[in-house]
Amino acid sequence: MAADKRTTKRSRKNTRPHLFDPLTLRGLEIRNRVWLPPMDTYSAFAQDGKPTPFHYQHYVSRALGGFGMVIAEATAVSPEGRISPNDVGLWNEDQVEAWRWIVDGIRDAGAVPAVQLNHSGRKGSTGSFAVGYEGQSVPLDAGGWETVAPSPIAFGEYATPRELATDEIRGIIEQFRAAADRAIRAGFQAIEIHAAHGYLLSEFLDPLTNERTDEYGGDLTGRMRLLIEVSDAVRSVMPDNAPLLVRISATDWAAGGWDLDQTIAVARALRSHGVDLIDVSTGGIIAGVTIPAEPGYQVPFASEVRKHADIRTTAVGLITKAKQADKIVNHGYADAVEIGRAALRNPYWPLRAAYKLGLSREAAGYPDQYVRGAY
Repeated sequence: MAADKRTTKRSRKNTRPHLFDPLTLRGLEIRNRVWLPPMDTYSAFAQDGKPTPFHYQHYVSRALGGFGMVIAEATAVSPEGRISPNDVGLWNEDQVEAWRWIVDGIRDAGAVPAVQLNHSGRKGSTGSFAVGYEGQSVPLDAGGWETVAPSPIAFGEYATPRELATDEIRGIIEQFRAAADRAIRAGFQAIEIHAAHGYLLSEFLDPLTNERTDEYGGDLTGRMRLLIEVSDAVRSVMPDNAPLLVRISATDWAAGGWDLDQTIAVARALRSHGVDLIDVSTGGIIAGVTIPAEPGYQVPFASEVRKHADIRTTAVGLITKAKQADKIVNHGYADAVEIGRAALRNPYWPLRAAYKLGLSREAAGYPDQYVRGAY
């Protein structure tokens, strides 16, 4: 009898928990709802924007670990669009070739390779472990550069940016379009536009960082104009079956600033401009605010955007446990979850989660080479 109980306890089911249901966007099937979010690694040490063998190991190991979509870190659309001197980019053809073997490795491991395109705006030219000057602007004589923004308002103690002229704004739209074209030619199957965390596109959205009086400022229609035009430009070079994602901060956690209602309005507009999913985060726009971080604290924002903008969403932010993640998808709070810092600790988080949720090793999708080590 005891042996029978042990057998029952050890049995694994072949039916998938909702977290491991496939998701189809524009005809592209993603094997599950556990995705790797873009996380900066500041590891293009030659400062040429090219990913390296480190990036191959970083991303492909997580594809082998079972993530459904692997979204590569903030990838600059121009040298001045980097967050730090050691950011990766897609502003030239050499970078296309440097990305291709990584993209192929992600896809060969069963995941969908995606890339986040970004312009850093006033939060560019900042330090990192690789160059020093952490938490501050990198001086010009140490490899830094002049930053730009919708208005000449600094982020905290960073250098004050220069206000962009209208023709420069149009040039940045073209940089996003060209980078998206390179991303597709490198083999990426999905593209995410970074409009969160206080980088350039979110600076234009927020009334606390955008004081312009031209067509790119003023009311919400003006402040969202750049993001809409970037989305149109990026969508124009993507295949019909390639999903377009936009990452957005649903609130800046500051009185009188960016909030959920504006986020929902922008998400509705983006849906009508060919955007398929909103990657919902919060914060990073205004320095010195208090963020009530706790497990799942950003999930309600993803849920509200999904419900009121009628668009698919992902949820991110201190999601660390399998049952927690499955509940988010099962209850319809979001269509997928993104596992960030926990994935830095464990590249095989999805395989462990599959075991925790009772999924058999066959249904979990282990690489053949790893079956002998299955949970």
